[in-house]
Amino acid sequence: MNDVNTSKPVTINLALQGGGSHGAFTWGVLDRLLEEERIVVDGISGASAGAMNAVVYADGLLDGGVHGAKKALHDFWKAVSETPSIGALKIPSLMEFVGAEFDLMSRMFSPYQTNPLNINPLRDMLNAQIDFPRLRQKSPVKLFICATNVKSGRVKVFKNAELSCDVLLASSCLPFLFQAVEINGEHYWDGGYMGNPPIFPLYEQTETHDIMIVQINPIERNDVPDTSPEIIDRLNEISFNSPLILELRGIDFVNRMLAEDRVDTGKYKHIKIHAIDSENQMRKFGASSKSNSDWGFLQSLHKIGRHAADKWLAENLDAIGERSSVNIAQKFL
Repeated sequence: MNDVNTSKPVTINLALQGGGSHGAFTWGVLDRLLEEERIVVDGISGASAGAMNAVVYADGLLDGGVHGAKKALHDFWKAVSETPSIGALKIPSLMEFVGAEFDLMSRMFSPYQTNPLNINPLRDMLNAQIDFPRLRQKSPVKLFICATNVKSGRVKVFKNAELSCDVLLASSCLPFLFQAVEINGEHYWDGGYMGNPPIFPLYEQTETHDIMIVQINPIERNDVPDTSPEIIDRLNEISFNSPLILELRGIDFVNRMLAEDRVDTGKYKHIKIHAIDSENQMRKFGASSKSNSDWGFLQSLHKIGRHAADKWLAENLDAIGERSSVNIAQKFL
């Protein structure tokens, strides 16, 4: 690694995937990145758990810089472990159904029937953890939180001045579990359906050319699923990865056109893509574990994330500002 290059501060944007409790992997990645003094984060986009990590990270920076952000992320995930998980909501009509039985029930009854009071155990916890009014005014990073407009089917990206608890709940609203979240007369579901995570706000609304994707959901699987739960899991995985893949296809195309001087460099910029993941490790966890909020499980994912980030930094830090450290076509397309 070139000591001269890596001694200079480098600016990146972060794109954080959603994935329920698997978002603790991203906690580990952020925990390690915060220790790297040379990295400056300009903007963060996220959906679902990625959105929560992004907002907690920014709020923590306001409390105490790097140490505040590390503490805020730890406290958030510890609070998650102490809050009834999505798979074990304290609602009588849901308590009897888990796994495949819950999946069957969700296709027979909507959350407007099974959860008529619209109870979301995350609401109180988020309000206790995050100072939303302060964050709207003073966020140290640009935040882009993704949700899906139920009626139009279009992506909605909430920015700093719009942040609220409802925005985070909208970004993580799974339609078979929770009623759509209403914000300013519009109704929203999980942002992962339309952007997991959204990339376009990062290159359209920041000056930074480097985007780091923190990838939770494996792109590839080694085996063909042959049971109903496995098929459903894989279909969900493909669906939640598809918006990211489509955006990266567009970025790869523009980058190639720029390299060949076939587009106006005044209108388009070369986007450098980086990715931190641990596909071999994350493939071991089924979709049902995304609702596992056991503290030991979350800590194990944090450890995997820290290791993945540490490995990436050792091998690729000098790529920031110079080149993509991942072959988009090979990895994602």
